[in-house]
Amino acid sequence: MSTSARRLIVGVTGASGSAIALRLLQLLQQADGWEVHLVLSPAAILNAQIELNLGREAFEPLAHRVYAHKDISASIASGSFRTEGMVIVPCSMNTLSAVAHGASSNLIARAADVVLKERRKLVLVAREAPLNLIQLRNMTAATEAGAVVFPPVPSFYLGEISFQQMVTQIAGRVLDQFGIDNPDVFRWNGIKSRA
Repeated sequence: MSTSARRLIVGVTGASGSAIALRLLQLLQQADGWEVHLVLSPAAILNAQIELNLGREAFEPLAHRVYAHKDISASIASGSFRTEGMVIVPCSMNTLSAVAHGASSNLIARAADVVLKERRKLVLVAREAPLNLIQLRNMTAATEAGAVVFPPVPSFYLGEISFQQMVTQIAGRVLDQFGIDNPDVFRWNGIKSRA
């Protein structure tokens, strides 16, 4: 990978939504000039097996560097390792809580803490419904600390689309947060454009 490549950390946790994480990594592979640093939690791997019948072998080849979930000595655990930021997709409520309260007991939470302290972009694709007051307060705390809370809400205005198109739309909109464009993402151009 070129030294001029922009680095993005992708953390995948145990919330439902493995398909979004996988599609986001696939879209990143198509994006020019991006270097992907990946951390999968054990629960993320379990969810991928349940939801997609896939294991870590489906995710790891899509990254330039893969780190162990407990490897606090990894390069992404330090602010001196330059990145454009991080996306946690999907983001479990457990991980959201850790990020909101600075509890860095694993590499995903530590890397997120580093991204926040360095004032880089952190996007949390928080996946849960309905939300309780603790979760809402954690979202507020994370937002106040500088994170973007990005629930994977479908774009219903697209009409009847396939599951894969919906997943692509969500993953593409998340990547919009980092200025990564994708031609498969629908852009709203007003009601007349739908006629």
